[in-house]
Amino acid sequence: MKFLKYSKALLLLMMILPWFTVLMLGKSSFKRYLPASLFIVFVVRIVNFIAKKRKWWWWYETLHPKVSGVIPFMWGPFLIGSMWILKFTYGKFVRYMLLNLVVDGAFTYGLVYYLQKFGIASLVRLKKINLLLIFFVESLLLYGFQYFKEMTKKKGDCSSKIQGGNNPSLFPIGTRCTLSNYQ
Repeated sequence: MKFLKYSKALLLLMMILPWFTVLMLGKSSFKRYLPASLFIVFVVRIVNFIAKKRKWWWWYETLHPKVSGVIPFMWGPFLIGSMWILKFTYGKFVRYMLLNLVVDGAFTYGLVYYLQKFGIASLVRLKKINLLLIFFVESLLLYGFQYFKEMTKKKGDCSSKIQGGNNPSLFPIGTRCTLSNYQ
């Protein structure tokens, strides 16, 4: 097959192309969702380590012999895609889960076929439904991380206002910071 000789280039493109969309994401969204996206990249790396030990899947092609084949996916679609999904759906959990199901399903039932066809990767001891379940758990972890990050930020904002004194006029009208939150 003539595509096999271009598999490294395909991996490189998968890693680089998502980064061209970062400017459209916006600076504030990038800063807001980057920690959660880095967290999910770390989780994907751990899952890939477990998968390699248990032979759930196998990467035939890599960018470099000492670098895992999952690296282009981690630093490309997973990192940037996580930021985009959070930008469009954070705060709307049902929409978030539906979009993740569509994207993860497209990866599992569409892209995995082409990864096998191009000789890049294949599932070995893992069924596609199990891969989808792994992605589901990762999406819950991503949303949960972002949720707790936002909650601690809001709580931190309120506590810094409270440290200034117990005057209720310190809280601007329309904010969620009240003295009752901290008594």
